[in-house]
Amino acid sequence: MEVPFLPYRYSRKPPYVYTEEQVLALMEAAKKLPSKTGLRAFTYSTLFGLLAVTGMRITETLGLDCVDVDLREGVLNVRQTKLGKPRLIPLHPSTITALRRYARRRDRICLEAKSPSFFVAECGTRLTGCTVRWTFNRLSRQIGLRGASDRVGPRIHDFRHTFAVRLLQNWYQQNKDVEKRLPQLAMLLSHTHVNDTYWYLTATPDLLQAAAKRMASSRKEYP
Repeated sequence: MEVPFLPYRYSRKPPYVYTEEQVLALMEAAKKLPSKTGLRAFTYSTLFGLLAVTGMRITETLGLDCVDVDLREGVLNVRQTKLGKPRLIPLHPSTITALRRYARRRDRICLEAKSPSFFVAECGTRLTGCTVRWTFNRLSRQIGLRGASDRVGPRIHDFRHTFAVRLLQNWYQQNKDVEKRLPQLAMLLSHTHVNDTYWYLTATPDLLQAAAKRMASSRKEYP
């Protein structure tokens, strides 16, 4: 009996785009995490905030060492990338302030560092992805992003989707040429092919609406 060959079709999981209120709620919940020294709460609130404003992968963020975080120049040197291609990420002044505040508290609590990592656990070691995801899931249930018994729901990776979608929306609202700026977004997200970035153009109804308004405006300008 012959078994017919069925071509594999990759299906992307629809992204979840966090609202600003949800991100702030998650950070506030993180600040209340139980901790002997207070570092755990400060670590997670700062970590989630950085994920939201940079679009970095969680593995990239946890892979940052102190030498990779240049708070004087305001740039991150991301070396632990998915495809092994390092990149630089510029930081907003408010992000620099938040990271500097975290670094001061971390150094005050962890007098003898056990890891070169920028984000550390209370014992001074590097955070693990499993622990961060477990903590995120717990907090997301606490603030209502997931039901108490939900096995699936918004993910840490959706911070990345949120960053991309919000940036595209801002470009449309500012009447920027989004098509020409997609390579810039691809670089920030560390996409090998710009086609991976094009997917974000159809990720959410709001983004599609912004794109439609832009197209309608262009037709009026060039009938």
